[in-house]
Amino acid sequence: MTRSYVFTSEDAHVAEQHRCLAEAYDGITTGRLAETGVGDGWRCLDVGTGGGSIARWLAERVAPTGSVLATDLAPVEVEPHPNLTVAVHDITTDPLPEEHFDLVVVRMLLQHFPQREAVLRALVRSLKPGGWLQVDELDAGYEPVLLATDAALYEKFLAAKTGHMRSRGGNPEWGREAAAAMRAAGLVAIDPRPHIGTRHAGSPELMLQLNHTHHLRDGLLAAGMTDAELERVREVMRDPGFRASSSVLHSVQGRKP
Repeated sequence: MTRSYVFTSEDAHVAEQHRCLAEAYDGITTGRLAETGVGDGWRCLDVGTGGGSIARWLAERVAPTGSVLATDLAPVEVEPHPNLTVAVHDITTDPLPEEHFDLVVVRMLLQHFPQREAVLRALVRSLKPGGWLQVDELDAGYEPVLLATDAALYEKFLAAKTGHMRSRGGNPEWGREAAAAMRAAGLVAIDPRPHIGTRHAGSPELMLQLNHTHHLRDGLLAAGMTDAELERVREVMRDPGFRASSSVLHSVQGRKP
């Protein structure tokens, strides 16, 4: 996984990345999770937990008798909870218990792995019959700039980022394929819901892009940008009049027969 995943928990910018992700998308993720009926006694798995905000929300929901396992390749500090266990785990190589979980959630992770379909099948096997899988995944194939002082430079930044991900085996547009992949993995009652927002100065979606200019600097340089261009595109995005579409977040649920 370390060879394909473009972000790293050791980077100085990871805490800001987790903050922006939580602020931008936790409401969507938890709203959908609540629809499953998750509650007391459920066993849940949060794959690639990041800052742990979703795992903590689940821990509150399954208390007092349920459990949440939050996994990550290199977990950062997650606020403790008596119903929450955090574990080091590489989802691309390490096994999971089979037919164990009532609910599995994985957010903005599978698109980074060349072996994403195999990982998806492993997650399905880990579900009990009748259990739920929720995949929340971005599709960067649609994120047009609407107003910018230098639209061409912003578009070059987006292209460099997606090019960097593809060079590591990722698919930045996989969000639109998640529903079909879940059906192919044997799930039923597939329910995909797309969400889109606006990137503007101070919005978490745009703050995440600013974070990426730092967090992914080496990859962006390898993809053809310069440090001067990265500094300039930060200025473009900080302009109060800047407006762009966010990526499309596809929140997809399915059940194991």
